[in-house]
Amino acid sequence: MAATESNMLPLGSIAPDFNLPDTVSGKHYGLQELKGERGTVVMFICNHCPYVLHVKQQLIAIARQYALLGIETIAISANDIENYPQDAPDKMMDLMTEWGNPFAAYLYDESQAVAKAYRAACTPDIYLFDADLRCVYRGRLDGATPKNDVPVTGEALRNALDNLLAGQPISSEQIPSIGCNIKWKENS
Repeated sequence: MAATESNMLPLGSIAPDFNLPDTVSGKHYGLQELKGERGTVVMFICNHCPYVLHVKQQLIAIARQYALLGIETIAISANDIENYPQDAPDKMMDLMTEWGNPFAAYLYDESQAVAKAYRAACTPDIYLFDADLRCVYRGRLDGATPKNDVPVTGEALRNALDNLLAGQPISSEQIPSIGCNIKWKENS
């Protein structure tokens, strides 16, 4: 379980578009179809990452709570399923059934091009975009990891979401997420 930090997409960046299959519905979706009216969380996760599993209850709770306030959460997995078959689309669908389908979609980025466009490096890697799809936050959910005793609260992301909804500035002092590295294909 080697810890990898996120690369921190520059603030103000426009969210890269995509057209990816949703592992739950089987349909392809683009960012415009899934984005929230007031904001959008895009997060790179995977099924087996202990960092993701450690914070899953907060990921679910935040997605559900803020969807009611106009912010959609889109989850994407980009892991190499040849070497990590537990992250395959059918297993992603099973995981969303287990989690109660809390996200607008759980998309599979087979080519890994979307992960590269977002400069994603780890799971979870979390981005918050405003209503115009400009990056206003990227970084950690909170200070909790499977290796420490910090409570899982979602505080860092929740503060950014609350400030976005209140029209308040979001501090540019943002701490990178830490998690398992994205499992890149050998030829990528």
